[in-house]
Amino acid sequence: MQTEQKRPMRSRGDGPPRRRKTCNFCADKVEYIDFKDPNRLKKYITERGKILPRRISGNCAVHQRGLTVAIKRARDIALMPYMAEG
Repeated sequence: MQTEQKRPMRSRGDGPPRRRKTCNFCADKVEYIDFKDPNRLKKYITERGKILPRRISGNCAVHQRGLTVAIKRARDIALMPYMAEG
């Protein structure tokens, strides 16, 4: 009979603990996310033109919703592209 070799199980506690991302808008005490500022909004979209999710960007829920609305408004008035060129 062959003996089965068991692989060691990986635990989630390997390495240093992850630091929680902080919302940049809360840190700057921004109440309203201005859709007329495309340079600030560009940080929150990918090269393909997709809006970054909250877990990647580190925004809080309130500011993520406002950011989404601001990006969509900026796209409507052609300050930002709907998708990447190419």
